[in-house]
Amino acid sequence: MKKALLLIDIQHDFLPGGALEVKEGDRIVPVANRLMKEDFNLILATKDWHPENHGSFADNHEDKHPGEQIILQGVNQILWPRHCVQNTSGAEFPETLNIKAIDKVFYKGTDPMVDSYSAFFDNGRKVSTGLHDFLKAEGIGELHVTGLAADYCVKFSVIDALELGYRVSLYKEGTRGVNLHPDDTEKAMAEMEDKGCLIK
Repeated sequence: MKKALLLIDIQHDFLPGGALEVKEGDRIVPVANRLMKEDFNLILATKDWHPENHGSFADNHEDKHPGEQIILQGVNQILWPRHCVQNTSGAEFPETLNIKAIDKVFYKGTDPMVDSYSAFFDNGRKVSTGLHDFLKAEGIGELHVTGLAADYCVKFSVIDALELGYRVSLYKEGTRGVNLHPDDTEKAMAEMEDKGCLIK
């Protein structure tokens, strides 16, 4: 079975000092670099790629703050600090990541009216990023995942991949969580494993 390595949102804004910092997020970069040297048919990456007017940004709503929730296009939406704005340094891969090994990048969160945690679909599950069609065309049946953040974009990507019929492995040392609640990452790991993901 052909397999791909999927690097999820390893971007400046999710690393320490970034706009939406994930604690110890920088520690996954060496893990990703090491994995890219292994025998994968393809190495793929995603980027959060938001327009400045994105509806998930707290400062685009009057009197709202990060962590609060609203309804955006009928979908429950957590509000976040402004992050990964298109063509800004915060949206770029860190210099420490071996980007030369990446075969293709998929962009998500580009529609200002709906967020996109998953590498496959927007949060309303109405629009595809094109990743699934690409993987099918390439004959990929197995995905190995690392990236940020464990309790949001990684979790939703893994669950979608499982529902789409992929065999999925997640490298625990290659992910970290936002943890709006202290046990969010632990719960995410349990949920992914319960749905069939192999946690390595």
